[in-house]
Amino acid sequence: MVLVTSVRDYINRMLHDISGMKVLILDSETVSNVSIVYSQSELLQKEVFLVEMIDSISASKESMSHLKAVYFVRPTSENIQKLRYQLANPRFGEHHLFFSNLLKDTQIHILADSDEHEAVQQVQEFYADFVAGDPFHFTLNMPSNHLYMLPAVVDPSGLQRYSDRVVDGIAAVFLALKRRPVIRYQRTSDTAKRIAQETAKLMYQHETGLFDFRRTEISPLLLVTDRRDDPVTPLLNQWTYQAMVHELIGLQDNKVDLRAIGSLSKDQQVEVVLSSEQDAFFKANMHENFGDIGMNIKRMVDDFQQVAKSNQNIQTVEDMARFVDNYPEYKKMQGNVSKHVTLVTEMSKLVEARKLMLVSQTEQDLACNGGQGAAYEAVTDLLNNESVSDIDRLRLVMLYALRYEKENPVQLMQLFNKLASRSPKYKPGLVQFLLKQAGVEKRTGDLFGNRDLMNIARNMARGLKGVENVYTQHQPLLFQTMESITRGRLRDVDYPFVGDHFQQGRPQEVVIFMVGGTTYEESRSVALQNATNSGIRFILGGTAVLNSKRFLMDLEEAQRVSRSGSHMV
Repeated sequence: MVLVTSVRDYINRMLHDISGMKVLILDSETVSNVSIVYSQSELLQKEVFLVEMIDSISASKESMSHLKAVYFVRPTSENIQKLRYQLANPRFGEHHLFFSNLLKDTQIHILADSDEHEAVQQVQEFYADFVAGDPFHFTLNMPSNHLYMLPAVVDPSGLQRYSDRVVDGIAAVFLALKRRPVIRYQRTSDTAKRIAQETAKLMYQHETGLFDFRRTEISPLLLVTDRRDDPVTPLLNQWTYQAMVHELIGLQDNKVDLRAIGSLSKDQQVEVVLSSEQDAFFKANMHENFGDIGMNIKRMVDDFQQVAKSNQNIQTVEDMARFVDNYPEYKKMQGNVSKHVTLVTEMSKLVEARKLMLVSQTEQDLACNGGQGAAYEAVTDLLNNESVSDIDRLRLVMLYALRYEKENPVQLMQLFNKLASRSPKYKPGLVQFLLKQAGVEKRTGDLFGNRDLMNIARNMARGLKGVENVYTQHQPLLFQTMESITRGRLRDVDYPFVGDHFQQGRPQEVVIFMVGGTTYEESRSVALQNATNSGIRFILGGTAVLNSKRFLMDLEEAQRVSRSGSHMV
């Protein structure tokens, strides 16, 4: 609940103390931060009758002096310039300025100089500069997410902007939590090191007073890692509800856009909300596997039919009054049933059309089990299967290449050639580019559990015991990382500390930030780990929330830029 509650508290404080009719003015980033934790009806209850974007406010001249303007925007130079213009020509009765992160002194002076009409009532910093999608999972929704894969020389100013935005987001999370952490980073990643060092500089030098909270006995830990240390997780098909929706249909800021699905009727082609805060069924089932979801939805449909039947049996005035009282709840239940039935039906169609059960079994074998010869045969068979889509072929070859990069170069080249002939839309070299970015030489962790003796023993034990579900046997590398932290075994040589701030004892709060993005499979791992009551609370954050489509898109973009960059350098 921790991050969602922090952002909700900020918005409550913003809106509660300003009485009367209000317009809430947001920018392209804060609109996500607000909409994911606060519904339209809740805003109405706070007397917010209009929600506008700062860009459209700048374009309009219409006076609305009866409304009080509540701005909640990022403190960017673009937003400051827009505010400067709007304060020079005020359209609203009052202006209350709230910024989602630290304001620079120069920005405060610009705002003060622009407020000739004395329209500004207050200026405050409310640190909600992140999107809190789930209780222990946040994202920064960064559009240029591919930049973390590029060497600094290719686009130095782009990488600096990327790093600055990540540092801002991490700083906001710790200001919202009222903590200053000890900071560690993944040794093999230059981007993680840079972000960790710049975050430390902000917290321990530039803004040391702001981060000087009441000391806990043991400081929290911030661990900055790199997506490329585990390129397998975002390449896999998913079989638990939330992760599967994102993989097959797409989930953006807890919303699913059904408008692009042509097979649905017009009234079903809408945007639906999938939030553990607002939907009890989703909260109970978001981490359940696909087979169980089907049975649980059937139970929900049966319950709804019972309610619908009782509503048909209206015989007295009292029955009618009861029906009217319960009608909003009935409509809400009807909408919820319809939403989940639609999602599961659509996903079932996609699973069948793309033969995903067949594909996924081989993916899981590649990720979890040894046996190079059998894996080569299985991947070759699927590449030849007409029902397997291009993207699934590409992912299979990538998973094989990551697993058996060093074992049989001839067979690997044969798979590259077969992929190029079967799926020509994928430019040659994308799999090689992935190996260059995230191959065995670049990784820190024991991704396939075949380097570390303990991991080899664990995998053997799991193989002997058998697995409960072949489709969900994979565990992300993050699971191992959390286990190492819990046991106090995270090696300093692999994850060095920044500066001279070291961890004394086992931390009780850990924020793991993944440069390059997180997945819902990893968010599920964190939720399950927190449910074990190990005495440590983990929070996961990243630059984006990935599915295989987004991960491959970032990879293609990084490859394109590095090619053009290599001509320039």
